[in-house]
Amino acid sequence: MTTMNEDATAPVSTPAGVVRGDDGLLRPTWAATDPLMRDYYDTEWGVPVRDEHGMYERISLEAFQAGLSWATILKKRPAFRAAFADFDPDRVATFTDTDVERLMNDAGIVRNRLKIAAAITNARATIALRAEGGLVDFVWSFQPAETPVPVTYADVPTQSVESVALSKGLRAKGFAFVGPTTMFALMEAIGIVDTHLVDSHRRGSSGVWNSAGRS
Repeated sequence: MTTMNEDATAPVSTPAGVVRGDDGLLRPTWAATDPLMRDYYDTEWGVPVRDEHGMYERISLEAFQAGLSWATILKKRPAFRAAFADFDPDRVATFTDTDVERLMNDAGIVRNRLKIAAAITNARATIALRAEGGLVDFVWSFQPAETPVPVTYADVPTQSVESVALSKGLRAKGFAFVGPTTMFALMEAIGIVDTHLVDSHRRGSSGVWNSAGRS
């Protein structure tokens, strides 16, 4: 695609798959317009998460996102954090049926009983996994040798051999709502893989992968 420069005298080429923002930076379409999504893309998405609290929160939110847009979850994230004790696994693990009913009546979050139950189940599984090295090391152990190098959004896979293995591994440890597609989205979000488009200003910025897709 092409856009016009400020003088409107000559076309300025923009690589396929990305949009040039008013700040001159290239981003994928999904992160180019909504200010909340743009800020999330610029500052959070693909940044490595290596603490238990952050990992548990991301797993929980990715589960709630299943079947919905990430924009919906991001807008509700403050309400989710308030409802789920800031995603402290030790506190969420103590939630009872009374808490489940409280959450089902909270209009600020996604009121899905199975997903709410999964968040509680996963808090307890997170605590149990500490005896085996912890959730963070377990999830990161599924990092692949190479990461995708997508030119357009159509080049980005929705799951991988590693996300399938991570899904099976977490299920074996007692986690729920951790399907292969959801786990691939998690791996993208926390930097285990880098699916920033090659022309994006964020490509290779995680410190885990270079722009060519190698660690």
